[in-house]
Amino acid sequence: MYFDFEALPAADRYKLVVSTVVPRPVAWVVSQDEAGVLNAAPYSFFNALTDDPVVIAIGCGPRPDGARKDTLGNIRATGQFVVNLVNEATVERMNITAIDFGPDVNELEEAGLTTIPSSKVKPPRIAESPVALECKTFQLITVGHHTIVLGQVLAMHIADEAMLDVEKKYVDTPKLGLVGRMHGRGWYARTTDRVEVPRIALKDWQSRKGD
Repeated sequence: MYFDFEALPAADRYKLVVSTVVPRPVAWVVSQDEAGVLNAAPYSFFNALTDDPVVIAIGCGPRPDGARKDTLGNIRATGQFVVNLVNEATVERMNITAIDFGPDVNELEEAGLTTIPSSKVKPPRIAESPVALECKTFQLITVGHHTIVLGQVLAMHIADEAMLDVEKKYVDTPKLGLVGRMHGRGWYARTTDRVEVPRIALKDWQSRKGD
């Protein structure tokens, strides 16, 4: 089925994209305003883009009424935030922080979450999250009613039990139990169901074609 995005309204483009570009990792963002008031919110327009420096991207849209979300306001004001990753054990509490609370409500408290001080930025990380990325703003890009937040990762925390070899930086990724955003308003996917497809070296491919 062909869809001309130039001829479709934004709501239809959104439905098509979020139903097909899956699974998407979830950025569970902790930020704080200049007065130190904390905010936590999940975003599934998110991924890692580069490795030197490590830069992640988060697409921050507005509230349903068109107002700017607290996350973006805090990042604009302070230039710092923490991206926590979501596993199956925390997905329900992550969902609580997605409720459209007012700016005076601490989503972390509402969801019964605890925090740990970060090492390089002021916003804390979520203790229950198996992975946390401490970030500073690299660039903010306005795209329509979204703002793409490019964050440079300054430090990473990974649950001790998920490290296979600290010296070699080997991570037991399945043990993290991370989840990804799927279609609709409430569907997620586990990342523990894997299919291994080894990369093919050029010489092996050429040899195979010559058989």
